[in-house]
Formats: sequence, C-alpha cells, structure tokens
Amino acid sequence: MSSETEAQIIIDTCHTTIHTLGRQNGTKDKRLRYMEKDGRFPVVFQKAPGEWSPYLMDIFTTLVEIRWRVMLLVFSLSYIVSWLFFGFCYWLIAFVNKDTDNPDSKPCVENVRSFTAAFLFSLETQATIGYGFRGMTENCMVAIIVVTIHDVLSCFIDTIVIGIAVAKMASARKRAQTVGFSSCAVVNLRNGVLCLLWRLGDFRGNHILEGTARAQLVRYVRHPLGSIKMLYEDLDIESRDIILATPATIIHKLKPGSPLYSLGPDDLLEEDFELVVSFTYPGDSTGMLHQTRTSYTPADIRWGQRFQDMLKVGKKHYKVDYALFNETMWVQVPMLSAEEYDRGRAPVEDSQSQSTLLNSVSICRNELSLISNTHCISVHENPKKHFCSVLVRHFAY
Repeated sequence: MSSETEAQIIIDTCHTTIHTLGRQNGTKDKRLRYMEKDGRFPVVFQKAPGEWSPYLMDIFTTLVEIRWRVMLLVFSLSYIVSWLFFGFCYWLIAFVNKDTDNPDSKPCVENVRSFTAAFLFSLETQATIGYGFRGMTENCMVAIIVVTIHDVLSCFIDTIVIGIAVAKMASARKRAQTVGFSSCAVVNLRNGVLCLLWRLGDFRGNHILEGTARAQLVRYVRHPLGSIKMLYEDLDIESRDIILATPATIIHKLKPGSPLYSLGPDDLLEEDFELVVSFTYPGDSTGMLHQTRTSYTPADIRWGQRFQDMLKVGKKHYKVDYALFNETMWVQVPMLSAEEYDRGRAPVEDSQSQSTLLNSVSICRNELSLISNTHCISVHENPKKHFCSVLVRHFAY
C-alpha cells in the first residue's frame, strides 16, 4: 500500500463542520480542493438519512446519472430476468396442463413442452420476433392472460430503456464539457483599478446566446481540534449576463467590500480559500439548463499578468485562436494589495483636486475683477459675481 498521504473530505450531515482524515507520514498535508478543475466535488456523504430510499423514489434520475456500463448491466439483467420469469410461467402452465408428458393433448402453447422451449417462446414474445413455430392457442385462458401481461410489461421496459438512453445522450454534462473556463485567473490593472479576471469560452460552433456567470469565495476556518468551517461569500462581477459568441473575460474589481481587497501577491499563498466560478445557460437545441464550473486556488491566481489577445478581425469573420485561451503575459502591475494601492493613490488624487480648486479660485478672481471693472452692479444682482466673491473670500491668499 502506498506510503503517501491519502486524505478525503467527509461531511457529517448532522453537523456543519468538516474534518480531514489522512495518514500522517511526517510531511505537510496538502489540502483537498473544494472543487476539482473539471467541476466535480470530492465529497463523500456518510450517515445520510434515508440513504437508499431517495434513489429508489426517483429511480429515473438515478438511472440517468449512473455510468453507462452500470446502466447497460441493469437493463441487460432486466431483460434476462423478465425472459426467465415468463419462461418459467409458460413452462408451469404447460406442466399443469400436462403438455410436457402427453404430446397428443391440446396444448396451451404450441410446441412448448420443456423449459428451454418456454424460455425461447418468452424471448420471441417479448422481442416480437415471430418465428411462427411456437404460438398461443385458445385452449387456456390463464396462458392468454400471462401473454397479455407479458406484452404490456415488455412495452414498459422498452420505453424505460429508450427514454433513459436518450436522456443520457442529451445529458447537460456533455454540453457543459464544450464550455470552459481558463485554467488560471490573473490580477492586473483595468482603468487604474486592480481587478481579478478569468476567461470563459464556448468551443462549439453553435454559440450560446445568453448565460449567467457567478463567483463565490469559499474560505476555510481551521479550529484547534482539527475541524474546518467553511464560509461562503459571493463576489461582485461585472456583466453577469453574458452573450458567449466570442470568449468573454469576467472581471471582479478589488475595491472596498471585496474579500480580496486587503490581499497582496505575498499574502495569496498564505491564504486558505478557493474561488468557485460557474456559468449557467440553456442549451440551444434542447432548452435544458446546463452549468459549467471550476475553481481557482491561490496557486491558480497569477498576479501581474494578463490574458493574451485571441480575437482577430478578418475580412469576413472574427477569428478566435483558442490556442491562446490559457496563455498569459507579464504586465506592469504594483505588487501591492488593492487596499495599499488605493491608499498610495489617495494623496496624489487629493493633491490634484487641491490644484484644480486653486486654479478655479484664480479664474474666479480674474472674472470678479473683470465684472467689477465693466459693470456697476452689486454682487446680489449678478449671481456669477456673487459666487466668485464668496469663493475668493473663502480661499483668500
């Protein structure tokens, strides 16, 4: 057995805390992701109330969500069991009617005098093969009733098989695999504001017309006893409703109120959080809701980089180079948290505002001098003169 640390997240449905289990080998444990990059959750539920009853109550959804090989095994067994069961019923009818012992008797089912023949008749009836060698007679009402029930049940099984197969082929998960997020997120400046950005793209030709993006920050608060509490906080993003004709860049501004506002590049790797992002949209051909999701840990966030341009304008088409979907490049970005960056910008902005105000005062003094020299009216009769005189007196120098 491997000596490496194997850990698993286990959720007790009766509590709100999470415990991590693993074998200690003297090395630092690597925390499991809350969500895998492909959108799966590595979560195992234990002691769930009514562990099996919900799956049996909603058997259709259960069969749609199970794997193909399990579904094929279940339906193969359902056909085989039904053939054997009704084959036994036909053999029992023949045995009670003494068709197996007396070839000259009037049989309930023609040419069914053994269990093998009864099984073949059951298969032919359910599959509607109709070889014509074996057939029902009107001598036994019980046999006629059994054949009727057999036909109805076979139609029911066929309907279930076809419906679930079609539902699995049109599964939302398959369409969600053609819509994806970038493998990393970046932090750079947008209009003088530090922003966290990640990409979203549709890899199929029939593009999604509308969808809704969402981002949520999952924080882990560790307690001395080893338990972990998970805190969830939604992130404000620009343009939640997205038309995905071309790859889109989702932007979260690192401004006051953002849970990442006080984090700098050196603080990221020390933080214990995960950014869970999703995109929900209706399928263009089926109308079913689909969802694509992934997550970014602090190690997936690249500070001071931006995504490379992948959209080019041709003569007749917009050309999208998906080879650059995950590619980034370095840009000049202050290696400070957004809070420190805004604090450093504040004195400069105040100085610029004061300079602008003093310029306005100087202009008003000139205007006041011009008005006084050209018009012999009081300040109350000229609002512009009154305003300038008040402003000059307030900032007299």
